[in-house]
Amino acid sequence: MKRHVLLFGLVGGVLIATLQYTEYRFVVIEHSVELYTTLVAILFAAFGIWLGLRITRRREIVRETVVVKEVLVPMEAPAAEPFAPDTAQQQALGLTARELEILNLIARGLSNREIAGQLFVSESTVKTHCARTFDKLGAARRTQAVQRGKELGLLP
Repeated sequence: MKRHVLLFGLVGGVLIATLQYTEYRFVVIEHSVELYTTLVAILFAAFGIWLGLRITRRREIVRETVVVKEVLVPMEAPAAEPFAPDTAQQQALGLTARELEILNLIARGLSNREIAGQLFVSESTVKTHCARTFDKLGAARRTQAVQRGKELGLLP
């Protein structure tokens, strides 16, 4: 930054010396305000252009940066036996097989639209099954229903 200030000062000094050398003192005295204003405007414009180029170059470098990271995922050990829901709890709550199936899909994180597509039913049918399941489990939200299903042994 000091180099630029020194450079701008040196250029300004050379310009003033040139004007005096060529005996344009009359122009400098008569139009000094205009000349100084022009000189300041040129300096600010040059500084603005330089700063703009410097800032945009940094952004281009950031856009071109690519980070590659390898993530190792441990292999899961095979389960000893597949999970079987607690049928006594299912019957006690009055959950149908379809409601339990939808509860499993909710636990996997699927949306109503995705569940409807997977089961080949309408989205409103899925909403109805969800509402009935939530009522039977005493849950207000999907996360509560999944948590309650795990507590009752209906979900793995």
